[in-house]
Amino acid sequence: MTAAVQEVVVYTRPGCPFCTSLRAGLRRQGLQFTEIDIWQDPEAAAVVRSIADGNETVPTVVIGDWQAVNPSASSVLAAVGEHAPHLLPERKPGPVDGALQALGLRKVRD
Repeated sequence: MTAAVQEVVVYTRPGCPFCTSLRAGLRRQGLQFTEIDIWQDPEAAAVVRSIADGNETVPTVVIGDWQAVNPSASSVLAAVGEHAPHLLPERKPGPVDGALQALGLRKVRD
């Protein structure tokens, strides 16, 4: 049996616009993640190189066995849903949900 994934790890570096974009997208969705600066952590830089064909391309994301270089926030959330659903943020019902519920309906997709 495989151990449950404990965290979403996002490898970044200062000044990277793609890192900023991914970080903002994940935060907007309420996803908790551990961010590691590869310029401050040589072991983290080595991990990124092992995933990114020898390059230090960031953001690089690791969720258990799942790894991606420069993924979108939506692909990270999809991977969390597949590999670590217990880490997904709780979805808060919005006004549309309340209106649908009043009509006895439910939202099929977000």
